[in-house]
Amino acid sequence: MTAVQGTLVDIPTADGIADAYLVRPAEGGPYPGVLMYMDAFGLRPGLKAKADRLAAAGYTVLLPNVFYRQGRAPVIELPDFIDLAARPGLFQQLMPMIQALTPEPAMRDADFYLRRLAEDPAVLDGPLAVTGYCLGARLTLFTAGTYPERVAAAAGFHGGNLASEAPDSPHLLADRITAELYFGHADGDASNPPEAIERLENALTDAGVRHTCEVYTGAHHGFTQQDTSVYNPEADDRHWAAMLGLFGRTF
Repeated sequence: MTAVQGTLVDIPTADGIADAYLVRPAEGGPYPGVLMYMDAFGLRPGLKAKADRLAAAGYTVLLPNVFYRQGRAPVIELPDFIDLAARPGLFQQLMPMIQALTPEPAMRDADFYLRRLAEDPAVLDGPLAVTGYCLGARLTLFTAGTYPERVAAAAGFHGGNLASEAPDSPHLLADRITAELYFGHADGDASNPPEAIERLENALTDAGVRHTCEVYTGAHHGFTQQDTSVYNPEADDRHWAAMLGLFGRTF
């Protein structure tokens, strides 16, 4: 694998300092920039490894702690392996942070994340890519719709509440999106039921957005996360192929 160079960075935002992980190939460049949004469990070794793998494919990747208002990562204490028994207690701590990250502050932050990437000397000039997992897939869709001139490609995996009936659902921004999108949905995901998948598909189609939405049969919510008991290696391989295919077409 291509050697990568990663470092922790601080990003000044309108609401404080967001800590983040920034990684790129160790030599050469500049490279296309990718904003990677974390899942609910946050900035941790497993996600940094995903950023490293993406960087090794020829990208400069920024992985911010979107819960920075509650503290630097790790915001809560996490076990090395997150099994089903651990999840209820962890989500009891995480849910207030998830609920506090409403679209307005999240997209205010996105402006600073995208700017930090665009201004980095290791990033090529021009639009960027965005990807995300779990709640990060929702943030990915919001970012593509809020900053269309700055996002050329966006991919989300096992996302929840992508196309709800709420008045601030991210799918309602479909008519603003100019990027090509890819979404890999978990099969039987309570946070993303079949009717929501259909609602997202219809919104993107009606808006003329270039997109692919696929359901990963047999994969559970969180299927890409290797440090959890819901990890699915076949679905994870499929997600890498889809994401790298999208970014390869774009850049």
